[in-house]
Amino acid sequence: MIMKESMSQRVERKYPGKKRVIDAAAGRRDADLVLKNASFINVFSNEICEGDIAISEGLIVGIGSYRGEREIDVSGKIVSPGFIDAHIHLESSLVSPSEFAKAVLPHGTTTVVCDPHEIANVMGTDGIDYMIKATENLPIDVHFMLPSCVPSTPEDESGAKLSFEDLDPYFENGRVLGLAEMMNYEGVCDGDKDTVSKILTSQGHHKKIDGHAPGLSGKRLNAYIAAGVYSDHECSDFENAIEKLRLGQFIMIREGTAAKNLSALIPLLSPEYSSRCMFCTDDKHPSDILFEGHIDGIVKKAVSAGVDPIVAMKVATHNAARYFLLNNKGAVAPGYLADIAVLDNLENFEVKTVLKRGKVVFDNGRVTEFSSPIIDGRLREKAENSFCMRALFADDFKNNSPLGIIGLVKGEIISENLGKAENIDVSKDILKVAVVERHKNTGHIGVGFIKGYGLKRGSVATSISHDSHNIIVVGENEEDMAFAVNKVKEQRGGIAVVDNGRVLASLPLEIAGLMTNKPLLETNSLLENAKTAAEKLGVSKGVDPFMTLSFMSLTVIPEYRITTKGVFDVSSRKYVN
Repeated sequence: MIMKESMSQRVERKYPGKKRVIDAAAGRRDADLVLKNASFINVFSNEICEGDIAISEGLIVGIGSYRGEREIDVSGKIVSPGFIDAHIHLESSLVSPSEFAKAVLPHGTTTVVCDPHEIANVMGTDGIDYMIKATENLPIDVHFMLPSCVPSTPEDESGAKLSFEDLDPYFENGRVLGLAEMMNYEGVCDGDKDTVSKILTSQGHHKKIDGHAPGLSGKRLNAYIAAGVYSDHECSDFENAIEKLRLGQFIMIREGTAAKNLSALIPLLSPEYSSRCMFCTDDKHPSDILFEGHIDGIVKKAVSAGVDPIVAMKVATHNAARYFLLNNKGAVAPGYLADIAVLDNLENFEVKTVLKRGKVVFDNGRVTEFSSPIIDGRLREKAENSFCMRALFADDFKNNSPLGIIGLVKGEIISENLGKAENIDVSKDILKVAVVERHKNTGHIGVGFIKGYGLKRGSVATSISHDSHNIIVVGENEEDMAFAVNKVKEQRGGIAVVDNGRVLASLPLEIAGLMTNKPLLETNSLLENAKTAAEKLGVSKGVDPFMTLSFMSLTVIPEYRITTKGVFDVSSRKYVN
């Protein structure tokens, strides 16, 4: 039996370290590390300040003139708090959390707030346990917001269903900050007991509740916020964002792979509004991280659009720390964690060095080696065997009556109602789309049509279909659709691009059909090969073949979506077939 530490025991254990911090701050002893001749972003006074930055016991202990057991000269560079991603699904990176950490550290990210609802929709609480284990002792801090909607809506067929009783024990974990994106805004506004119970549970633990309410306005928005939902990352236009901000919500400005809202929300990054804003990526594919950056990339885009660099840096660091009550993060000041990014300047924003709790974790283009967490056998076995379904045939995708057409909107994850069609018509860019249930062998297959994807022949299938993560497939013919789905099942998840009964490219994702243990660069290479193959089959320019497709099953985003039961009208909450 493990005995709980008493307060007197805690004080005795902590006192020596605290005394060393105080002595170093007072100049009575050398600091562990000093960043000499620093120019740093002061998030409190909104200016660039200068001085040595002294670090001991993982904390910044002083600004001024200091000596250190180790000293690093940062003359001519800009020292910033480490970047914070306010909302991300780590699963969207397609790689394990360890590989994700290796990808974002070179971009100055030291903290992410993760919503594991992708894997939770596949594995339930075992999925949450998997992600908590997989993120222990990484060189970035991974905090969690608990999945609020598993399944997202009653229309979804997920691998699990989570109640407030299931979530309640997790709030005791120090890394859990609250309840993640409350996508079922209709349930909140209608006062649905199961939905509201989750909000009450988070509030009972004095935790945050994040929102997800695209286009919600008026009295329904009032009801949503009154219930306790104090943020939103689903603002695609300034008018909706400012309405939410005026009613007290914090706005997470999202710039991800499929959804890019920064340009529309640039007016928020002003002295009047910026203190209520944070940056997030939501969903980010590995290639985008590698070549466009992470939060640093959003900062660079914002500054190039005319935003004051210090404003952009505060939104990328300090604001998220304050919102999530991470009281020792998000500033270069005494008593704050030494989570630091050293940049070349405020024009290029190239990250040169990264410190996590005072330890150098990235320097000279290299991430410091670290051990990956060990996942216990039961969780690993469940994650790697998540498919329960039969093999499919072309007839499984045939239709005998007109079906709804989902219209893609370029650069957005919203869609349009384009009426109905009876047959595939490549000349009009009308393709067949389907979702296949893969968790419980129900045999359910929902079929419809999609316009704007651009495919001229073959088929594309993926087990990443938000948020239930059944298999979504689009095709120019039913034979290739069946072949692509069977390939995804055979490889235990991932992506398949096929043409005329041949696999052109594939990316196996063996962890719950969402992630892989392969290295990031190998994963990205396979992903880019698959993108190239899909583009050769005709996928429209500006459409991410897999990320865009994955959102077409998300029944909380207007207008038309596809589920295991057919084409669904989000506005009317009815099937159109």
